[in-house]
Amino acid sequence: MNLYKSDRVRFISGLIFILIIYTTYYVFFLENSNLVIPSKIRHIIKFIATIAVYLVGTFHLGQLKDKWMSLIWHLVHVSGLVIITFLGLFDWFITEISLNLRLFANSIQEILISPLLYLAMGLINTTLKKP
Repeated sequence: MNLYKSDRVRFISGLIFILIIYTTYYVFFLENSNLVIPSKIRHIIKFIATIAVYLVGTFHLGQLKDKWMSLIWHLVHVSGLVIITFLGLFDWFITEISLNLRLFANSIQEILISPLLYLAMGLINTTLKKP
């Protein structure tokens, strides 16, 4: 059974799912000043949101005809997840990381969770398909 009639519908539905995760993450977690939780729980929530975006992108880009989009998606996300996981584990078990490293990890996480990477890959794909 084919869930999507075309690659375009699959791509747009993936974008909508990523936008929902991104918006929910920012509205209910990151920008919520009333939320007081320990830093370890905050790390876990960030990691789960990043993994959720990765899985949505993997599902929706992995079934497209253009396999290079899926390859770039995996390359960027796996390398980013390795970096932020290493920094998170270092912060948890060895010593607290510096503010610069914390900001670096936050910017990597922002790139991974943002729908802009997904959207940019779709725009590049559309541009390259034109004769």
